[in-house]
Amino acid sequence: MNNVGKVLIKMRLLSLLSVMPLAAQVDNGVDFTASFPFFAGDVKLPAGDYKVARLDDTSDILQIQNRNDLHSVLVGFTPTDSALPHRKSAVTFEKYGNTDYLDRVWIEGKEYGIRVDPGRVETAEEGSATQHATAAGGQ
Repeated sequence: MNNVGKVLIKMRLLSLLSVMPLAAQVDNGVDFTASFPFFAGDVKLPAGDYKVARLDDTSDILQIQNRNDLHSVLVGFTPTDSALPHRKSAVTFEKYGNTDYLDRVWIEGKEYGIRVDPGRVETAEEGSATQHATAAGGQ
């Protein structure tokens, strides 16, 4: 194996290890309340109490599930980070006009989070989005 290949493998392992603490946090679940309907991926969910949890510890899939188990969706995610640790756990949304899209989940005291992969509906939106957040709690 050439040096470039070895470096790439080491970089992949290092990036995987840096996301491991996040995986543990999200595996336990993050609860939040949305007082408005929102899209997660391509599925529109009604206002309500939700839990975001990783589907399993080996995938990049999240389950967003209504606390009364009536609504659930699976979406992909990408690890993300911030310059400073977050003061509180939060879930952020991107808003285009009157439509909200689940965007990120941040964990209190951590410099990392997750970005929900946008669905086709959000990708088709035109114009600039405003961002807003709602408080979240862990399990």
